[in-house]
Amino acid sequence: MKKIRVLCVDDSALVRGLMTEIINGHADMEVVAVAPDPLVARDLIKQHNPDVLTLDVEMPRMDGLDFLERLMRLRPMPVVMISSLTERNSEATLRALELGAVDVIAKPRQGLRDGLIGYSDLIADKIRAAAQSRPRLARPATLAPKRLAPLLSTTEKLVLIGASTGGTEAIRQVLEPLPANSPAILITQHMPAGFTRSFVQRLDHLCAAQVHEAEQGQRVLPGHVYLAPGGVAHMKLARSGANYTIDLDYGEPVNRHRPSVDVLFHSAAAVAGKNAVGVILTGMGKDGAQGLLAMRQAGALTFAQDEASCVVFGMPREALHIGAAIEAVPLHDMSERILASCGSYGHRV
Repeated sequence: MKKIRVLCVDDSALVRGLMTEIINGHADMEVVAVAPDPLVARDLIKQHNPDVLTLDVEMPRMDGLDFLERLMRLRPMPVVMISSLTERNSEATLRALELGAVDVIAKPRQGLRDGLIGYSDLIADKIRAAAQSRPRLARPATLAPKRLAPLLSTTEKLVLIGASTGGTEAIRQVLEPLPANSPAILITQHMPAGFTRSFVQRLDHLCAAQVHEAEQGQRVLPGHVYLAPGGVAHMKLARSGANYTIDLDYGEPVNRHRPSVDVLFHSAAAVAGKNAVGVILTGMGKDGAQGLLAMRQAGALTFAQDEASCVVFGMPREALHIGAAIEAVPLHDMSERILASCGSYGHRV
């Protein structure tokens, strides 16, 4: 079996050692070299030709973002960012994902050694997903015109979106063209705790709709987007009288994820039925496929991102394989397909 060859770049000798221990502990991957900074890494990339690079955000001699931008322009390759959970680093990490990084591994706030060792399986999963990914420069973000309030909605439909690896940029590309009076949208994106708020702020800045980190009991309204709090709680769709609301579930992970896409989709199948539209975007694994199938069986229209536009085709592939999605849609067409499915086709994107 050919092992996934990994180069770890981090200015901390402790982190370099821990990552080597974790990665070499999995039979299908190995660390071929480590580097304390990007300048050393540059030569090691040429020497070892790794399959995946893990890259710290903050490093001496050259910032991780500067190095990533140059790397993706000159020699695109799968990169997983290593970031401590600070507001500044979470914003930098989102910028890294925009530049073409595949995923992010969060350094624990305390107990670095035990914390990283505890993440061993998660780190291995992210490296496997990166090795299967299609590295590419993301489409640049453009600032959408911001409206003070949404226009009157043309539909009572709801849109439910699930994503994982590569999903932050896919979600942006779906939301950015949508008008301010778009249907209410609920999103579960696999994301570490501490990163959701920065992601929400970035989307709210770029999109015409208003974007929120979901809160318990929050009313679901047209012209608004609700993102499940990463690493903290599952998000469910609920009803309170005639209104849709948010229900946060702090239970155990489902499909090894909290929040889980399946939890959101199953709740939509039960509560919204044919008034919902389900969309599953890029990501590794199977989370969301069974929930999307339940939505389709309840009368919802359901779509999966097509293989050519996915960073990782795992979740959409599974949804299509079991018949959960009625159609594979290119990412650049997804916004218009969503509006058409909600009866808002007149609002061209």
